[in-house]
Amino acid sequence: MSQRQVLQVFEQYQKARTQFVQMVAELATRPQNIETLQNAGVMSLLRPLLLDVVPTIQQTAALALGRLANYNDDLAEAVVKGDILPQLVYSLAEQNRFYKKAAAFVLRAVGKHSPQLAQAIVDCGALDTLVICLEDFDPGVKEAAAWALGYIARHNTELSQAVVDAGAIPLLVLCIQEPEIALKRIAASALSDISKHSPELAQTVVDAGAIAHLAQMILNPDAKLKRQVLSALSQIAKHSVDLAEMVVEAEIFPVVLTCLKDKDEYVKKNACTLIREIAKHTPELSQLIVNAGGVAAVIDCIGSCKGNIRLPGIMMLGYVAAHSENLAMAVIISKGVPQLSICLSEEPEDHIKAAAAWALGQLGRHTPEHARAVAVTNTLPVLLSLYMSPESSEDLQLKVLPHDSKARRLFVTSGGLKKVQEIKAEPGSLLQEYINSINNCYPEEIVRYYSPGYSDTLLQRVDSYQPL
Repeated sequence: MSQRQVLQVFEQYQKARTQFVQMVAELATRPQNIETLQNAGVMSLLRPLLLDVVPTIQQTAALALGRLANYNDDLAEAVVKGDILPQLVYSLAEQNRFYKKAAAFVLRAVGKHSPQLAQAIVDCGALDTLVICLEDFDPGVKEAAAWALGYIARHNTELSQAVVDAGAIPLLVLCIQEPEIALKRIAASALSDISKHSPELAQTVVDAGAIAHLAQMILNPDAKLKRQVLSALSQIAKHSVDLAEMVVEAEIFPVVLTCLKDKDEYVKKNACTLIREIAKHTPELSQLIVNAGGVAAVIDCIGSCKGNIRLPGIMMLGYVAAHSENLAMAVIISKGVPQLSICLSEEPEDHIKAAAAWALGQLGRHTPEHARAVAVTNTLPVLLSLYMSPESSEDLQLKVLPHDSKARRLFVTSGGLKKVQEIKAEPGSLLQEYINSINNCYPEEIVRYYSPGYSDTLLQRVDSYQPL
């Protein structure tokens, strides 16, 4: 047998391995193939190929593993149990940029499913290697590493702390300053995932100088980047007055208000969430938002969108109104009540209706004047019909019915009860039932007193009264 023929055997074997990993990587992109691949024992066949002498086979094997692990937690579990992680971590430090990207993708795909799987990645020493990859020359490697770190951190405080302890934050802050938009997005997302769990973790992100760099990107034309930037600032601001004030001091007002008019629905939602997380803390922060034109801008934003996108804006109006009479009046003057009434009528989902009912309650609860502003928009019959509807959730009903004497009294002094008596309903109709339910919350003579024509009845009694 000639040397040529001997070498041909090896070439054919290499070709077969190449063809195998390429086909598996391709098949793994379609969900319908996953179960068949799993049953055929694909994991144990891919594992030795991660150490193949041919770099392209190694990379494609890692890519195929990542796609499989990404699909469900059973396959991610198989990567952990098959002792594949230590191999990946070792190669992540040693191999070229293509392999590093593929290996980081596998770690991300495994870590995203559950805190237990993310912990397995931490336990095999991956964090230090991923953090080193954040300093790689290639922006694609940085991006893949930042993505994996973010997916590990998002699960809980302990995992986030592990990412921080590995030294990721200063490097993620450097990544948001890189020119590549994709890298900026992923790094901002990772900072958001770290900040969300506790004030201490958010403070660590702030101490690394993240706020100023994030705030500069609020007006970036890329919608996906804006989403992540607004989310990260929200996750920092939500924890405490001090952190919210630091975000405000980065001069995000009034520029953040332009995001409320963005074409991208999630930019709008995240901008409303950021404003809500600042407004909730103190009357002073709410007043600052009012002075910047934030309340009117949020009300316009609620009017321009539907569904869950509206929710943070509705909540924000409630938080502002809850702080003081003056702030509630600022929401009323900016025509917040009609907009909340529209949400109450239009939105099909109970949790959004409940939020609108809660916000209206915060607006109306301060004085009879505030309550009248809510009553005159014809909101009360809508609230009542929601309370009476068998389809309404308990949470929504609790937001709607005045369960305490103070609220019932305010309903009377604001003219609400009088307004209800003026509603003309067909006898026996559903609306009449609703009116009767409200009337049942009050003594009979009070209801009579506020009924139309009651004063005439009293005068007739005066006329017909014969003193002794």
